[in-house]
Amino acid sequence: MQKNDTNKNKNKKKFSLTGKIFMGLIFGAILGLIVHYFVPEGYFRDNILVGGIFYFLGQGFIRLMQMLVVPLVFLSIIDGTRSMGDTETLGKVGVRIVIFYLFTTAVAITIALLLATTIKPGVGMNMKVGSNNYEGASGENISFVETILNMIPTNPFEALAKGDMLQVIIFAVIVGLIIARMSEKTETIGNIVTEANDLMMKMTMGVMKLAPIGVFCLIARTFSTLGYDVILSMASYMLTVLLGLGVQLMLVYMVLLTVFVRVNPFTFLKKYFSVMTFGFSTSSSSATVPININTLEDMGVDRRISSFTIPLGATVNMDGTAIMQGVAVIFIANAYNISLDMNDFVTIILTATLASIGTAGIPSVGLVTLAMVLTSVGIPTEGIAMIMGIDRILDMTRTCINLCGDAVGTIIVSNKENMFDKEKYKRKVES
Repeated sequence: MQKNDTNKNKNKKKFSLTGKIFMGLIFGAILGLIVHYFVPEGYFRDNILVGGIFYFLGQGFIRLMQMLVVPLVFLSIIDGTRSMGDTETLGKVGVRIVIFYLFTTAVAITIALLLATTIKPGVGMNMKVGSNNYEGASGENISFVETILNMIPTNPFEALAKGDMLQVIIFAVIVGLIIARMSEKTETIGNIVTEANDLMMKMTMGVMKLAPIGVFCLIARTFSTLGYDVILSMASYMLTVLLGLGVQLMLVYMVLLTVFVRVNPFTFLKKYFSVMTFGFSTSSSSATVPININTLEDMGVDRRISSFTIPLGATVNMDGTAIMQGVAVIFIANAYNISLDMNDFVTIILTATLASIGTAGIPSVGLVTLAMVLTSVGIPTEGIAMIMGIDRILDMTRTCINLCGDAVGTIIVSNKENMFDKEKYKRKVES
């Protein structure tokens, strides 16, 4: 009884944070509209409310998020990469599942960019970046080769100091792989990295507790400046993300499952629905690992495969997050009238794909790594404010997609290794 009460209290806390952020969004929007339409222009509105309270508290929260980006990404990617082990130890299973995760993440971000450039969420908002004129990064024409070369840090400490996230990711992946390869010799430093990463995760969750206040002030400032126009843009952003998630589920995962395993994809959806429901309610891939492994075992997957691929997927496979980030980048760029070229799209795809290696399976951490993706193409991170409240709603939905990606990849790899029982898969559904 005591355990059940504890679990209920934990769920209430998680839901209450989501509820508080959502209420912050609603009340912030209402107050912003009231200020925009009913409070006359003047010192009180422009300096005390919009440029004072709303700006100070909202930007304070944004700065706290920005404070976390470099150390969180650096440590989590090292920890996530070393958890894979070196490829010799992992063997064919490790190589195949990592390739699958990275491939589907790259496909997810590509789908998001294609949909967002077609639907064009955020066009017409005409937002400005602070008091400075934004000139963008399109002044320089950097070739594709230079884009790839610029990913390699000449000085990793300088990359960390400047927040050059592509270089930080590359350096972190290399460090993580070397720690994994040296195994026993680097056990101490590996433990230090894990503990430091846990510290950053704890700090991230602590900052997220301030999200209701930050969202309230940021959204109130946005609506007080833009009025009703922002509502339509928010709706288009939300619908674009949901469409991208649907395409990833039905046209990527289900097709891959059908082609490589030759099973009925609707059988998968029927049997996996309970896991998706649990993931939706918790908004956490990590919290869903036990039920995920058990369900896949009931569907015919050998536990020796799923016990490795599912925890790994909860760390490195975040296709739903990648879709959100792709749509969000286009949305924010459109809102600020920033044009992106092909090199920018390549950078976004690479950054979001590599960032998925270190994105933890906890609620809302995708917002922190979104700041990294925005920075990589020179888009102002303050644009995150526009999507923060709505993103908490979408977070639950994209967690389902993250989980489905882990499960489909696990089934495909287990089938390749002749460790998948198709008869059990079918029998369980019929009963």
